[in-house]
Amino acid sequence: MGFRELFVYRKAFRLAMEIYEITKTFPIEEKYALTDQIRRASRSVCANIGEAYRKRRYVKHFISKLSDSDAENTETQVWLDFSLSCKYIPREKYDSFLLQSEEVGKLLNYMMNNPDKFR
Repeated sequence: MGFRELFVYRKAFRLAMEIYEITKTFPIEEKYALTDQIRRASRSVCANIGEAYRKRRYVKHFISKLSDSDAENTETQVWLDFSLSCKYIPREKYDSFLLQSEEVGKLLNYMMNNPDKFR
């Protein structure tokens, strides 16, 4: 099994792609600010999951990369908060994205608490 088959990776990737699509509608003045930040953070969740999977033989490294992924997931939530407050996304999309992000966070925490199941 590869990292792309991990449920958490698939969920995080789907969320990152949904965020990418909606940020196409953000104002041009946000291109190098909010748009860039939220895209980077959401994509980094996936990248860190991939890196963690390759480090799974080394428990401390595995957990560290998953922790980085969880931090990026939280950063994504912060940018979602700004996106909602700036009225760039509707409440329904925000709620959906936040729910998906919280699910990713729970899965990451499960992995961090049970690293031996992924060796």
